[in-house]
Amino acid sequence: MDNDEIEGTARSVFGERAAFYAASPAHADPRVLERLVARARPEPSELALDIATGAGHTALALAPHVAFVLAADLTPAMLHQVHRLADDRNVAHVRPILADAHALPVPDKAFDIVTCRRAAHHFSGIERALQEMRRVLRPDGRCVIDDRSVPEDDAVDRTMDALDRLHDPSHVRQYRISEWRRMLERAGLPIDEVEAYTQHRPLASLTDGVSRDGVTAIHRILDGLDSATRAALDLREVDGVIHLNHWYVMITARAAPEV
Repeated sequence: MDNDEIEGTARSVFGERAAFYAASPAHADPRVLERLVARARPEPSELALDIATGAGHTALALAPHVAFVLAADLTPAMLHQVHRLADDRNVAHVRPILADAHALPVPDKAFDIVTCRRAAHHFSGIERALQEMRRVLRPDGRCVIDDRSVPEDDAVDRTMDALDRLHDPSHVRQYRISEWRRMLERAGLPIDEVEAYTQHRPLASLTDGVSRDGVTAIHRILDGLDSATRAALDLREVDGVIHLNHWYVMITARAAPEV
């Protein structure tokens, strides 16, 4: 697919799943959100931008700690969920805005903090999106990215990529930490801190909402894995339910000072 097709697929997929993401325990996980907010080191006078905000969980977690949060997303149905959750929580200083991560409709150097959570693996042009994050950050501003990742293992990388494409056709790529380091350095966002973490999740996290043919294809991939890849995925039953590893990374970077 070309970039326009990828963005169109993302709008369609996330438009259909907007209510699911608003209620999703994984996306509303308070422990991960607390760590992300702590990494951002927010101050009460600061302005924050949450890119690809989805249902707004990250924007709403930041809101009590800053003066204002702009919550940007490509999908109108997601922004509706942001409005709803903000109203439910009586949060007035989160503003949803329809925006593409690759071409943000905001001025240069407008924000002290930029966040992007569980979204970058859907971006059709990741390096362009990172350049936009750098553009809108003030000098020495903080960028915190939390996203799906993969270990430095070719077989696991290929397997997770195939599984995620079946789970969600808007998936583009999950990046290794080594790739993140190179991309952020090129974008002028040198890394301060990297936290890699793994969650052992039920197979339903990949099969829920997937067509029967898609579920069959997911099982076919898992059934065909060699023993080393099965071990790396920690593919096993837990209380009668198949579980496997999902890898994540939380990265804190800063806008490099201008020269």
